[in-house]
Amino acid sequence: MKEEHNVTGTERNQQLQQPAKDTRNTGPGRLLIAVYAIFALSATARAGYQIATKFADAPLSHILSAFAAVVYILATVSLAKPGRTWFKVSLAAVLTELVGVLVVGAISLFDPVLFPHDTVWSLFGRGYGFVPLVLPILGLLWLNRRRPS
Repeated sequence: MKEEHNVTGTERNQQLQQPAKDTRNTGPGRLLIAVYAIFALSATARAGYQIATKFADAPLSHILSAFAAVVYILATVSLAKPGRTWFKVSLAAVLTELVGVLVVGAISLFDPVLFPHDTVWSLFGRGYGFVPLVLPILGLLWLNRRRPS
């Protein structure tokens, strides 16, 4: 004979209170993390080169390139890490990226004198195939689908 186990109210509550598995770094999330990692490396290399060789020519552009690199690194790491805190860091990084690419993109379009050298976000990421404009939108959509409960 098979023994049946009756689930008590307390056990059922414990089962319901267990956090859902964090799945931001699985499936399409891995591709998103990989693209962020590529941009982190690319932006870091670009900023490092610009700061080392041309900083005096366009300090604002080069500081913004370095800032973009930090944002991409933070997004990459936080998207790969599980947990509610890392989710919040991911959300902040991706939102910062979106605001940055929109603001820098608009300013570089309407007042190009302010940015004599391009940044990753100049002209909405035109130099990178507009991926910097599309990436945070995809990131926010992914985070919305994978919001921890």
